[in-house]
Amino acid sequence: MSPAHRPHWSHFLLAGILVAAFLLQSYFSSGQKSPVFDEPPHIASGLSYLETGAFHFNLQHPPLLKEMSAVFLSLAGIHWPQTPLAQKLIHGGPDSTNIDWPAGNAIILNNGPDRVMFWARLPFILLAGLLGVTIYAWGRELAGPAAALGALFLYAFDPTILAHSYLVTTDAGLAAFSVLFFFALWRYVRHPSRRRMVLCGLAMGAVLSAKFSGLFWLPVAAVLLAASLRWPHAQFADKAAEPETPPPSPRVARAGPNSPCPCGSGKKYKKCHGAGRAKPEQRAERSVDRRKILACAGAFLAMCVIAVVVVEALYFFPSDPFLYVTGLKLVNADHRAGYQVYLHGTLARRFSSYFVEAYLLKEPLAAILLAAAGLWVLLRSKSTPILTKLFLLLPPLVFLAAMTIFADDMGVRYLIPALPFAYLLGGIGLAALSGKRFVWGRYVAVALCAWVAIEAAGIYPDHLSYFNETACLLEHPGRIGWDGGSRCGPLWLDDSNVDWGQGVKQLRSWMARHGNGRKLRLAYFGSFPAEGSGLQFEKVEPTSLMADPSPGLYAVSAHIVAHLPAEWAETTPGAGSWMRRVAPVDIVGHAFYIYDVR
Repeated sequence: MSPAHRPHWSHFLLAGILVAAFLLQSYFSSGQKSPVFDEPPHIASGLSYLETGAFHFNLQHPPLLKEMSAVFLSLAGIHWPQTPLAQKLIHGGPDSTNIDWPAGNAIILNNGPDRVMFWARLPFILLAGLLGVTIYAWGRELAGPAAALGALFLYAFDPTILAHSYLVTTDAGLAAFSVLFFFALWRYVRHPSRRRMVLCGLAMGAVLSAKFSGLFWLPVAAVLLAASLRWPHAQFADKAAEPETPPPSPRVARAGPNSPCPCGSGKKYKKCHGAGRAKPEQRAERSVDRRKILACAGAFLAMCVIAVVVVEALYFFPSDPFLYVTGLKLVNADHRAGYQVYLHGTLARRFSSYFVEAYLLKEPLAAILLAAAGLWVLLRSKSTPILTKLFLLLPPLVFLAAMTIFADDMGVRYLIPALPFAYLLGGIGLAALSGKRFVWGRYVAVALCAWVAIEAAGIYPDHLSYFNETACLLEHPGRIGWDGGSRCGPLWLDDSNVDWGQGVKQLRSWMARHGNGRKLRLAYFGSFPAEGSGLQFEKVEPTSLMADPSPGLYAVSAHIVAHLPAEWAETTPGAGSWMRRVAPVDIVGHAFYIYDVR
């Protein structure tokens, strides 16, 4: 797995094609999707920060990504409104609590939903494209051009990444800046310099300003810097290019304390040459090691200082220098107290296996198999430096553990910053299969890549609702299709894994084609008004769906189909079971289940 220094020009061409394919999928998917649950407050807060300098709401998320969106909105002529609601928000106070959603919705509605969402999402699409480029560039240095190309392919057709790449939220943006930071750190430990140290500090500041969970990268970075002292840059050289060291001459071979002295005196070695006394060069080496440790600690401290300056700058150097800490204390404060999360028909406050199971259900099976193959190849490789293995394995493992312990079980999206490392492992697996060692390997590699691409096409543009085949395999194998096991998704997970309010525009189009003038009864899970997307409907409260509903045409959010029957079963056995018992006449956008009750 020794990286090649100059990949063939065709590699760059294929990498460019893959990045372009990713950008096209992300762009055209974005145009078909309505605002999702968390986008309105991010849009509102970003505009308020940029144009008023007031940081009074939505502080549970750092400002960088929201300000990026606001810059594009401002350039497009979309500005912070001068309304009583907007003034209440920027001045803060108890009356401004929980009105950031209405403020964001007002901005979107008053300036045209399609126009606002295009400009608000555009920087996120470009940032996601940059993430693909960074994965390829870093992968070339970590594992070679073939593995880098494989990693980029898995990234470009991953439904989870495509689903969140354009959303005005924080997970995909954190992934982009995280990979950029570790790439910069990798280059620094290989060739330390002040310029590279400054770049690491700037990237660290971007990570911390993207999402508070970026704080978990700080101890990982410290460990990797310390590991670079134990396994320094010299070990990155290709071992095949190093001349073999001749074995020491028998005349100067060292001897044990009770062995005959090699100088021929016949005395014991310890008596002849002494014991426990360090040679001058050994003392000098220990002194150099101490200097290296201090230099490493100093570099990490300097990176942190630069990062703090970046964070403060993005808060516009506020009068309260601890505004970042204030926001950190508000993380998950807007989540409903006592809310029980859903996993395979069961409700609980927390599931220790939630994120592992979400990964195994929501990522393409072919990508999971390739990542496992790449992990096996990496661990068995004797030519891959230990530091390379640490850079590939330590960050995702720490992040998975941190999310399992600290994050609410609200969606696989929380794992997105760890997914690029899985793509790199998958790229290593693809490179190993495509090599000359296995005659059949190339056929398997082509089949797995085709599997990934076909499912990406099958689920387009509804990537948010994607599930792989294992979701249906045990209970409903007949529901497996070109979109994997997405029809069985609500049997396993809810919330942003299946429906985040993104399918209203598609539901409007479906009604225009199939509604035949009938009234639609809508049970909706979202924060943006469905009528803002041009849909005409009669609102249905989810509680009215506990019993078999009256005749009519119903559109029920996939989140409601998943979560509420399990919630109601605790108090009213059988409530809402008709949604599982009655087959929908259609599933619009993989997010709305259409029931024609006669």
